[in-house]
Amino acid sequence: MITEFGSDATREDFCPDLVVGATLASYCLTEVGSGSDAGSIRTKALRQGEKYIVNGSKMFISGAGSTDVLVVMVRTGESGSKGISTLVIPADTPGITYGADLEKMGWHSQPTKEISFENVEVPLGNRLGEEGDGFKIAMRGLDGGRINIATCSIGTAQAALNRTQKYMLEREQFGQNLAQFQALQFKLADMATELVAARQLVRLAAFKVDEGDAEAGVYSAMAKRFATDVGFEVCNQALQLHGGYGYMQEYPLERYLRDTRVHQILEGTNEIMRLVISRRLLSLADIETIL
Repeated sequence: MITEFGSDATREDFCPDLVVGATLASYCLTEVGSGSDAGSIRTKALRQGEKYIVNGSKMFISGAGSTDVLVVMVRTGESGSKGISTLVIPADTPGITYGADLEKMGWHSQPTKEISFENVEVPLGNRLGEEGDGFKIAMRGLDGGRINIATCSIGTAQAALNRTQKYMLEREQFGQNLAQFQALQFKLADMATELVAARQLVRLAAFKVDEGDAEAGVYSAMAKRFATDVGFEVCNQALQLHGGYGYMQEYPLERYLRDTRVHQILEGTNEIMRLVISRRLLSLADIETIL
């Protein structure tokens, strides 16, 4: 988002450290009253001379309190998506405070917090694009974010599949190992097949984004919806095939299940992904425009 929409000075200020991982950034869109309806955000940025004064709060922000840069969607104009702009704000700017770590079902290795902004001063030069471009910029950022989350699901599901394959060859019941039971063989076959299909769709969506394809957003939504559903289900089946051991913290299956569950919510719920896809399809005279 910064490299594509920021000024030369903004890119120079933030990107060299970000691209090598010397600093980290948080994407700040969601608010207490604004989740799937991203166009209804209320955090305001009032322009005063050569700066904005930001007031409001953001909720469920990944990495908050541990990152160095905040990319924040704010309201600079009218209600709705057309009144939203995007600002890049150093995370230690005076007036920014962070809430306590939110206690989550999964993703315990990553802090998630509420961020509050009280009279935070941000130079005009830290705006990405023009005033009113913020919603469009936020959605472009989500194209990549959805591919990232889909990839997380695939990686976790692959780990679950690998462990299950090994477990079935080792665990014995009724005088033979689990790998000898055809019903379980078929489950493993379905898990592997669906995971391969999800991986290929994610790679296609990533290619569309890299190429700047006009339908990249639709493919990102498809990939995110399919891969996160498949990833969770593969982990769920893997836990089932481990039996009672899968439910124990001694094995990683319960963590895989908890961590992949939120992927169906992050970067837009899978219900919103279906909305993105169906609205685009129904706006076309010829479905082959996408397919």
